[in-house]
Amino acid sequence: MNQTRNPGVSRDERISDEGLVRLEKHLKNGTNMSKMVLEQWVKRYGDSARTIIRKYRPELDLS
Repeated sequence: MNQTRNPGVSRDERISDEGLVRLEKHLKNGTNMSKMVLEQWVKRYGDSARTIIRKYRPELDLS
């Protein structure tokens, strides 16, 4: 039985509600994330991430 190994986690598995829960947990706990890092969350998760970020960091413009 020779299985090929695929390292890493698939994009579909990465982009899930679990990731958004993790983002909100970090922001709720006051983790200081740079605007650049938060923009990456928005790039990956879209409007769902933007909504969470605005809740905790309303001063940021992540249009």
